[in-house]
Amino acid sequence: MENIRILEYTDEDVVHMIEIWNAVVEEGIAFPQEECLTKESGRLFFSGQSFCGAAKGADTGKIYGMYILHPNNVGRCGHICNASYAVAKESRGLHIGEKLVLDCISRAKELGFGILQFNAVVATNIHARHLYERIGFQQLGTIPGGFRMKDGSYEDICPYYISLV
Repeated sequence: MENIRILEYTDEDVVHMIEIWNAVVEEGIAFPQEECLTKESGRLFFSGQSFCGAAKGADTGKIYGMYILHPNNVGRCGHICNASYAVAKESRGLHIGEKLVLDCISRAKELGFGILQFNAVVATNIHARHLYERIGFQQLGTIPGGFRMKDGSYEDICPYYISLV
């Protein structure tokens, strides 16, 4: 397998990042967004984050996955950040998600955040939940029916957090 590194995204990465992001949105089982990104909205969306990381092949530059990192709130809660991760469907199972989450934790600390919180991890997203728990995230509880699936049914969500200090 190719040597994959997590790097800050570049303008050249945006088209591939949009494809990966939109595939997750279209699946309708993990991200709350319902509208896909266009080239214009994608550039604005990614540039508006505190940090965007891209899992890139060291030799090919291929994008295997990506993450966004941003404040979860403002003011007195501005030390809490939030992130979302997306891995290309054909790259799932290669531990790209783990590389993304660990890099995100490091970047969040560098940016001065004290807590990384996930507001809405869908309960059926078992692979993500196991990864977060293995890394040390704590589940805060369960919100019954907090996520509307693509088929219109509702699934529970599980907020998670990890201290960065």
